Amino acid sequence: MLAGCPPGETPLRHVERLPPRPLVTAEWPDWVAPELLAALAAAGIEAPWPHQVAAAEHAWAGESVVIATGTASGKSLAYQLPMLSAVLAEPRARVLYLSPTKALAADQYRALTGLGLAGVRAATLDGDTPFAERDWIRQHANVVLSNPDLLHRTLLPQHQRWSAFLRRLRYVVIDECHRYRGLFGSNVSLVLRRLRRLCALYGAAPVFVLASATSATPGESAGRLIGLPVRSVTDDASPRGSRTFALWEPPLALASGSAEDSVPVRRAAGAEAARLLADLVVAGARTLAFVRSRRGAELTALGAKRHLTEAGATELADRVAAYRAGYLAAERRALERALADGELLGVATTNALELGVDITGLDAVVLAGYPGTLASLWQQAGRAGRRGQDALVVFVARDDPLDTYLVNNPVAIFARPVEASVTDPGNPHVLGPQLCCAAAELALTDRDVQLFGGPVAEPVLAALVEQGLLRRRPAGWFWTDRSRPTADLRGVGQPVSVVESASGSLLGTVDGGTAPATVHPAAVYLHQGSSYVVEELDLEHGVALVRAEEPPWTTTAQEITDIAILAAEHTAELDGVSVSFGTVEVSHQVVSFQRRRFSGELMDETPLDMPWQRLVTKAVWYTLDAATVVEAGLDQRELPGSLHAAEHAAIGLLPLFATCDRWDIGGVSTAQHADTGRPTVFVYDGHPGGAGFAARGHAVLADWLAATRAAIAGCECPAGCPSCIQSPKCGNGNNPLDKAGALLVLDAVLSRAGPLP
Repeated sequence: MLAGCPPGETPLRHVERLPPRPLVTAEWPDWVAPELLAALAAAGIEAPWPHQVAAAEHAWAGESVVIATGTASGKSLAYQLPMLSAVLAEPRARVLYLSPTKALAADQYRALTGLGLAGVRAATLDGDTPFAERDWIRQHANVVLSNPDLLHRTLLPQHQRWSAFLRRLRYVVIDECHRYRGLFGSNVSLVLRRLRRLCALYGAAPVFVLASATSATPGESAGRLIGLPVRSVTDDASPRGSRTFALWEPPLALASGSAEDSVPVRRAAGAEAARLLADLVVAGARTLAFVRSRRGAELTALGAKRHLTEAGATELADRVAAYRAGYLAAERRALERALADGELLGVATTNALELGVDITGLDAVVLAGYPGTLASLWQQAGRAGRRGQDALVVFVARDDPLDTYLVNNPVAIFARPVEASVTDPGNPHVLGPQLCCAAAELALTDRDVQLFGGPVAEPVLAALVEQGLLRRRPAGWFWTDRSRPTADLRGVGQPVSVVESASGSLLGTVDGGTAPATVHPAAVYLHQGSSYVVEELDLEHGVALVRAEEPPWTTTAQEITDIAILAAEHTAELDGVSVSFGTVEVSHQVVSFQRRRFSGELMDETPLDMPWQRLVTKAVWYTLDAATVVEAGLDQRELPGSLHAAEHAAIGLLPLFATCDRWDIGGVSTAQHADTGRPTVFVYDGHPGGAGFAARGHAVLADWLAATRAAIAGCECPAGCPSCIQSPKCGNGNNPLDKAGALLVLDAVLSRAGPLP
């Protein structure tokens, strides 16, 4: 009997055995500072690995470089060698380290200070740093560990105060650079161009050293991020033990509720992970279980404890805990120590332990659901077997089309590269605010226009001048206001602040365009795993008031949507099927919301009166002519549901090919669209101006739709379920949907566009 599996169930879909990799070492470069070599030897690092040396040599030679290797492959040493040697050789030299999380920067700070190098003055600079400390950091620190938000909001706008630092800046380290994708990545890309521009003002041209998960085109992605040519180092020579990787799909069961409401659903991945975690703890395996939310981490840990207690292993139940962001720092450090020294055997965690905390000696990792990208999947899986040990990894599928596809198509995990990081710094909705920020820092010149995209930037500048935001003068473009311009790195447009009514504390923000669907009155709003209920939404003032509450239901907005084609930038006619990419205007209105129990049972539907929202963005779409519809065997009565089901599944599978979440994209399907006159399926970026996701879908359309078809066909449900064609974000209540018809639609398109080889 399989661990964690009741008798009669066979959820194990595939087992992949990844072979061990032997130890290979290299010689230290002759330019490495002697005191650094001594400190590394004292820390137990006797010799580097070849990929570490290769990346370090490029950086020392003045070439920007990205090292894209696996988890626990020692990427930190690759940038520590040149940057620390530089500041030890020249104390006035400066290094800027940027990371996507505070935890990762804090971990790097501990690693640097732990070396005990007298000439290295490292300091973390983030939003929590007291102002008195910031003055010392600016004047004395030679290694500053920060993040793109502080660079954007503080360091660059105050560049005159930081002029000495920028003048001496030798290296810029960008850790976990594959995480900068979509709108956030596009904004960060432009922030880095602003940094390069101001460095040039003060006579510096720093070398960029980037660290990335393994990916298909790391040099190209890194070059697009910083706007410079980048060397890439991808041959991972780090040693590792063998790894057994199991793909696990919980069985289907009918949801509770009325017969007409009941649909097949899978046992929750978190509950399945709790059972596996308990069995692995009984076997004495130190195990991490990754889940997607704080609440999920707590529930998985409690579930594992309950299984152990019911099995009579009470003493083992005390060796299981949850770990997540939101705990006090002292609590997190205590949990890390307990896991590292073996006091804890099982920990259920969010992605808080994916990065930045060096925990060794783990025997197993359980992934409760696909973490969103292959990069994150391998990052989490790499937590097991660190330091060359053998390990077990179990990926438990959620009730989701992408999870279904992956566990039934192992090649999509084990034989394909990590997704390309999609960024589009030329998006005018992103570029405009960033150009305003740049002009406020220093008037833009014709030469600067080339730095920010050249022909792409010119019409954006003209529009900013016409709007009165910039003023054109012979010397360049000038910011016209005394106040600083605003640019949200994680979105565009006017955000809505989510405020807890009882305390007045700001929980977060949501895009104004999505607010009616996500924070409408009575909506259940999740923030970092905690649950809140919306009391009031004030769109005029951009505020949603919420109260802490954990109701036993979820809410889903229902909306009506229309889409108009503004410009088709590329169209291919394929014998009755056309495939296009271009600009569209999406109009949608939230008209009601549904409440559902966690089982999926529909409780009720409440009307809402929300304003129309309009979004100009990018989309990929395909159409079928009348003859193709007939040839495919599609009945006109079933055509709307067939197109709708194909649309849902395609949205669910696009994250396999572009680094996005299904909530970053949307779709519309219609049996006859006003602009095409044909049955049409659209998939569009859910952000103004686009975020590059639809463009990526258009570029890999055949592979994407072939994977979509495989996910639908591979699901054992008879007529459709959340694992194939139902969507948790459907504004039409997942009606109508036709599973068999969706396969006919996709077959018709693929027979002309070309299936996977």
